Amino acid sequence: MESINPIVWVLLAVFVIAGLIVWYLAARKRTAHLRDKFGDEYDRTLDDVGHTGKAEAALEEREKRVAALDIRPLTVEERDKFAAEWHDVKAVFVESPPEAVLHADRLLARTMKTKGFPMADFDRRHEDLTVNHADEARHYLAGHEIAERQSRGEASTEDLRQAMIHYEALFDKLVADVGEGSVSRADDIHDTRGPVRTEDGAVTTRVDPVR
Repeated sequence: MESINPIVWVLLAVFVIAGLIVWYLAARKRTAHLRDKFGDEYDRTLDDVGHTGKAEAALEEREKRVAALDIRPLTVEERDKFAAEWHDVKAVFVESPPEAVLHADRLLARTMKTKGFPMADFDRRHEDLTVNHADEARHYLAGHEIAERQSRGEASTEDLRQAMIHYEALFDKLVADVGEGSVSRADDIHDTRGPVRTEDGAVTTRVDPVR
C-alpha cells in the first residue's frame, strides 16, 4: 500500500485549523451581536436554557419572528388617546395603587396590540419587545413581576410605585413612535407624569425617572 505524502497531511491539518479558526471567529461575532442587541436578555435566556448554542439559536429565531411582524407607529389620535388614559391611570394610583398597576399593565398590552404586536401571553409580548427595545423590555418584565407579586398580596405600596415607574419607561417609548408629519392637538397631554403618592404620604405630580 502506497503511503500518503507527508505534505498532504500538512495541508489537511492547515485546512482543519483554518476551518476551526473561521468557525471560532464566526461564533464570537454571533455572540457579540446578540449580546449587544439583547443586553441583559441574553444572560437571562442563557440562564433559562442553560446552553450557549441553544440560547443564541432561540434569540436568532426571535429576531426572525419579529422581523416578520408589521409593527407600525401610532397615529396622533391613538397617541393622544393612550396618553390621556395613562394620565388617568396614574391619577388612580393616589387612591388605589393595586388598581392603577393592573390598569397600567392592560393599557400597555392594548398599546402594543395597536402598534401591531401579536396579543399572545405576557412572555411572548416580552420576548418580542426584547428584539428592538431591550431596555424597555427589561422594565416591562420588572413591572410585571411586581404586579404578579401584588396578585399574591406580596407587594408593598412602594413596590407598586416602582412598578409604575417601570411601566412608564415602556409606555413613553411606545407613544414616542408616532407617524411622520403628525401634529398633536395637545402635546402637553403627553406629559405622562400624573399624581402619585410618595413614601411619606404626600401627593406629587411627578414620578422620578428610573435610575
